[in-house]
Amino acid sequence: MSALLSSTPFSAIFAPSELTRFLLPAQSRLQLSSLTRYQSGFKSATSRSLNLRCCSTMPLQDQSENPSCSQDSLFYSRAFWVTKSIIAWNVGAGEGECYLYASRKAGLCVADDGIQGHDVKIKLERTNYGLPQQVIEKFPHIRDYAAFEVPATLDFQSLVKCQLAVGIFNSYGKCASATGLQLPGILDELFSYTGPLGAVFATEAVSLYLWAPTAQAVQALIYKSPSEADPVEIVQLKELDGVWSAKGPRHWEGCYYVYEVSVYHPSTLRIEKCVSNDPYARGLSADGKRTLLVNLNSDDVKPEGWDNLQDEKPNLLSFSDVSIYELHVRDFSANDPTVRHEFQGGYLAFTSQDSAGVQHLKRLSSAGITHVHLLPTYQFAGVEDEKHKWKYTAQTINGAEVDIEKLNSFPPDSEEQQALITAIQDEDGYNWGYNPVLWGVPKGSYASNANGPCRIVEFRKMVQALNRIGLRVVLDVVYNHLHASGPFSDFSVLDKIVPGYFLRRNADGGIENSTCVNNTASEHFMVERLILDDLKCWAVHYKIDGFRFDLMGHIMKRTMLKAKSLLNSLSTEKNGVDGSSIYIYGEGWDFGEVANNGRGINASQFNLFGAGIGSFNDRIRDALLGGSPFGHPLHQGFVTGLYLEANGHELGDKANVERMLTVSKDHIQVGMAANLKDFVLTNCDGQEVKGSEVLMHDGKPVGYASSPVETVNYVSAHDNETLFDIISLKTPNDISVEERCRMNHLATSVIALSQGIPFFHAGDEMLRSKSIDRDSYNSGDWFNRLDFSYNSNNWGVGLPPKEKNERNWPLIKPRLADPSYKPQKSHILAAVENFLNLMQIRYSSPLFRLKTANAIQYCAEGLLKTVSLSSQGRGKAAYTPPSPDPHLWDYTGYVVVVVSLVLCNYFCVSTSQIDIFHQERVRFHNTGPSWIPGLIVMSIEDGHQGVPGLSQLDPIYSYIVVIINPCPTDVSFANLALRARSLQLHPVQMNSTDVVKNSTYDASSGCFNVPARTTSVFVEPR
Repeated sequence: MSALLSSTPFSAIFAPSELTRFLLPAQSRLQLSSLTRYQSGFKSATSRSLNLRCCSTMPLQDQSENPSCSQDSLFYSRAFWVTKSIIAWNVGAGEGECYLYASRKAGLCVADDGIQGHDVKIKLERTNYGLPQQVIEKFPHIRDYAAFEVPATLDFQSLVKCQLAVGIFNSYGKCASATGLQLPGILDELFSYTGPLGAVFATEAVSLYLWAPTAQAVQALIYKSPSEADPVEIVQLKELDGVWSAKGPRHWEGCYYVYEVSVYHPSTLRIEKCVSNDPYARGLSADGKRTLLVNLNSDDVKPEGWDNLQDEKPNLLSFSDVSIYELHVRDFSANDPTVRHEFQGGYLAFTSQDSAGVQHLKRLSSAGITHVHLLPTYQFAGVEDEKHKWKYTAQTINGAEVDIEKLNSFPPDSEEQQALITAIQDEDGYNWGYNPVLWGVPKGSYASNANGPCRIVEFRKMVQALNRIGLRVVLDVVYNHLHASGPFSDFSVLDKIVPGYFLRRNADGGIENSTCVNNTASEHFMVERLILDDLKCWAVHYKIDGFRFDLMGHIMKRTMLKAKSLLNSLSTEKNGVDGSSIYIYGEGWDFGEVANNGRGINASQFNLFGAGIGSFNDRIRDALLGGSPFGHPLHQGFVTGLYLEANGHELGDKANVERMLTVSKDHIQVGMAANLKDFVLTNCDGQEVKGSEVLMHDGKPVGYASSPVETVNYVSAHDNETLFDIISLKTPNDISVEERCRMNHLATSVIALSQGIPFFHAGDEMLRSKSIDRDSYNSGDWFNRLDFSYNSNNWGVGLPPKEKNERNWPLIKPRLADPSYKPQKSHILAAVENFLNLMQIRYSSPLFRLKTANAIQYCAEGLLKTVSLSSQGRGKAAYTPPSPDPHLWDYTGYVVVVVSLVLCNYFCVSTSQIDIFHQERVRFHNTGPSWIPGLIVMSIEDGHQGVPGLSQLDPIYSYIVVIINPCPTDVSFANLALRARSLQLHPVQMNSTDVVKNSTYDASSGCFNVPARTTSVFVEPR
């Protein structure tokens, strides 16, 4: 651990058995330096040196001197000060008097007769009516707690700066229970603040503002340079209503500073002097050791033409036109020899217009990709900012007896590569970056110089360069957790400023870790404000075009709606950016302490219905690939051979496996219709059901969206195996690499041609492999390699790192060892061409990018009076519908003779019946129990100019049919409803070199023939 405890021996404070309950569990993708509790271990009770970034002004009381007085229970914070007048505590109704205790010097300890060492003791009165509704809404997880009234005459501003505890006594006058307090409720009520924070630059001065209502003192240490030992100035900040401020001369600009905050910290039960960066930092020194005083509006940190970049941004008429390419900054160029060496792996690589990587991005942009999603680029832990400290580069591993040639010399299934890489993985230049330290500053390791404003200028140049080749830029923001907490870690910031406030805590006061570690609490006012301010900074000062929210479900829906509103309010005239074109989306997973609105209404998939915010659609991913990322790796899916080409993994009898395929097909069809909650389709049982009535294996609905822009369809992302790798893992051993390549293309075709927002992981289009690494967050350049020369897809570069993959090594090893699994350059080139063709097809017609749910499907319920039915000479009286519900109409033998314009094209006439319930824009064929296994047939109809009914959207095509054949053989499909049309294979596919050009359509029979594992698109020109 990077943080060290003070010199007080452990044995003089607590026995190891007392402290081990506070240790964090092992975490997954973070290199923890979090100190939620003491966690440096208990191997000895010898003295430890004091960390220079934090020191203690008051030692803990030695229990050996006063064994009757204990601090054990005060390490818990089981009571909640929810408003200034109410403390909530989960204690029994029969217990006696309750008191609040405060100690300015943090000297509280618990004895039989109460809490000792206090400066203040306050009697609390239990209420009989429980917690008020507004408190329950803010803190739903403590709804059943008892409420204790706090006297209104107290000096609350002084009390919140103290060590606080409550104690309750039994009938014998003994202290029955005692605990610390959680303060976010009272802090929000009394100290919510909307004024300036961070460094504010005026003509003649620089002002500093820090929100720290629990701090006892704050001073700023001003440094002339990033590394000099002694500050040139120490400035005492003054407090007003919880905000500390100081004004300094304008020549502070360009200097560095840190705050020294004297504050009570519940993790140590001490008043600590914590040295911290500014939470509102906009610049940093290397490794974030000091905050840079930088004015982002200064011309000195703007590339040429920066202020006018909005005029150069690619056009975006609608969010339904968005398509996203997910890319890691270092992956993009670390191994690209066509990039200048000093630019490799950094921001400036994107400015290398003639590099192989940039040329590839230009091809993607020309084909239709609109947005590049960059994995985290804020200041994160896990990678040193200064490159000379790295032990690994793309060329050599410094100081080790290994180089790239040696790594290449090992067999493709060897353990040697991963052993060498993991030995230095925490000291190389690679990490995904989901270890947030400071959200508002670009990561220094991607810059040429981590000190000064270089990272700011180069980040802006990157955005500018991407915009100029037709690509908008999305930032991956991780507001759901922080890398570190506590008063000791160099990487802890927020928990040093207002301890216990910014992080979400459980009923005992421990920090929630369901996201990974150190969950943040956006339900708290100033946490939400920090998130919103940070988003605005990136949008305005870096002209970012979209935001992807990591674990968005751990953020409150209220916060996300405010974020959307804030960004939408930004204007070119006032802010220099058009906020209405900023798209936001994220992971709407619902788990952990926030599940089922456990901490308030959270931004989960279901809760975001109608919000206009995108969420990743895991339903279509799992149906396409099979199982889930957490299930058995051999569980097959729609594109990986389920039922059609079994791999030997036991899934039950043939009927059960066929049933699984039919259900998967339903899930995919709902996804292709933008995963709309109310989209109606015929399911595998022949029933008319809505998307929300199609259920997953756990009983949850498949469809949850209200509009296409709320669904981000994907089949792979940075998490889990790459698309090619998971296909290689799930498919039978005896199929060819050509067949696996076609499965790869089939999967991307479903995403590319679905309604909603398509999302692709960088390299999906190049058959990218990470040697079947399921979590390459810290696997170095070796396993994460991208090759834009198309010579290699990185398959078979050794067994993937043991930590995350050892369980699957027995499955992985024989595959890596088999040379027939490895694609050749010809396969990669074909895959790239096929992907570009798919994107060209998507953007050849607006019918693939419908903007609203109403455009995708229309329901005729409630429009009964607009329809008149007649027997048309069939010997029947005119039909009178018995109910407003079209499901109950029996109109066999009737035809429509009168229909309002609004309904004109929302029905389908056959020889025996009329179906008014379905609209005709998007429809799926080959449905119900009588179907060709696996085949998906989707039609999209357009209206005609001047003809009542559906509006005309596409000036070129009036009708489109998409046929997706996952079968290992050619398939023929005939449908009477698709007869007599002027359909032809899409020109892009007709002119391609792919087998798809052999697809055919016969108008007289309505019969289509599609090659094996192929997606064919037929269009009807106007």
